[in-house]
Amino acid sequence: MTRLVFWKEATPDARKALIAASLGWMLDGFDVMLFALVLKDLLVHFDMSPATGGILAALALVASAAGGIGFGMIADRFGRTRALILSVLMYSVFTAACGFATEIWHLAVFRILLGLGFGGEWASGAALVAETWPAQHRGKALGLMQSSWAIGYALASIAYWLIAPAYGWRAVFFVGILPAFLTLWVRRSVKEPEMWQQTRGQAHVPLSTIMRGPMLRITLALTLMNACTLFAYWGFNTWVPSYLKAAGGEGGVGLGTGATTILLVAMQAGTWLGYVTFGFVSDAIGRRQTYIAYLLMAAVLVFVYTSVRVPLILLVLGPVTAFFATGHFSGFGAVSAELYPTAVRARAQGLTYNIGRIASAAAPWIVGGLATTHGYGAALSVSAVAFLAAAGCWFWIPETNPAFTQNRRATD
Repeated sequence: MTRLVFWKEATPDARKALIAASLGWMLDGFDVMLFALVLKDLLVHFDMSPATGGILAALALVASAAGGIGFGMIADRFGRTRALILSVLMYSVFTAACGFATEIWHLAVFRILLGLGFGGEWASGAALVAETWPAQHRGKALGLMQSSWAIGYALASIAYWLIAPAYGWRAVFFVGILPAFLTLWVRRSVKEPEMWQQTRGQAHVPLSTIMRGPMLRITLALTLMNACTLFAYWGFNTWVPSYLKAAGGEGGVGLGTGATTILLVAMQAGTWLGYVTFGFVSDAIGRRQTYIAYLLMAAVLVFVYTSVRVPLILLVLGPVTAFFATGHFSGFGAVSAELYPTAVRARAQGLTYNIGRIASAAAPWIVGGLATTHGYGAALSVSAVAFLAAAGCWFWIPETNPAFTQNRRATD
């Protein structure tokens, strides 16, 4: 019961903001991960190589970087909720459009456009939550928001299992239009944060302020850390469904659609727990050491997971691997909110998070290429190395939790 106190201590507007951002991120995960689930079908239908499929995945990630930066600017200038609504509309409409593709270049165009909305949702949603929740509960709130991605991924896996065998991969994409209806509720019910409203009308603060003096080192380290974690995530998660379904001769496990769905849903249960617990742990013992512990455990477990071909072991190992390999993403919203002032917060979060996506965009292509030449298991283990590199970036990133630093810089 004591763990629920943080929910009661928030204002009604803060709770609505968290619900809106969480639903947006959940449905973002639902739409974006549909591609990974149908990827094996797309390779057959369009006679593509894994490397080409990886390029299509990479296009969305590159576009999401532009979307994160662009929507960060919109959120700082016109409001967090307006940016959230527009980003959700973009990724839902163009996910559904993928179902109409008849050529590979059609998929490429639609993936780029949905990527813009995909990247924009996180920047606007994270700023909305960070500015409405009290500092002592910020990690928990952002952890809950981030955890909704796992629910979206699990729902996407179930949707694929229910729809694809009967109606084909096109129908799976058509379901992606559903998140658009969320915007109706957000427009009616969610207010702009008072913190943002107080800065509205003030002199414009250039984004270049985060690239000067001591902030330069921190901004570069955050961006590099995100590049490594996002590289690891997309290199691993884009190809895990294909890894589970691929034949043993390809370095895969050789499972059917039903068994693959069970393993993926089990992994998302671990992902959800990882997201949620990261917020509680980082509020209790600090962002920095929690981040490092999760990243190091992720490196070890991803390497082990990609070396196993026994379905029962993967069923047990998958949730534990996902717990550490994705739970750390909950911390970034709190870390960046506590480092950057309100006037540039959404832009700074969008920049440091989404520039990392540009580097990570190479991951699906690299892993896809390695899968062709060395098999899926060896290719996926590249993600373990990326997690180790991400842990090393924390040498230059300070602790930001107010409970663990007396010299915390003012965020507003």
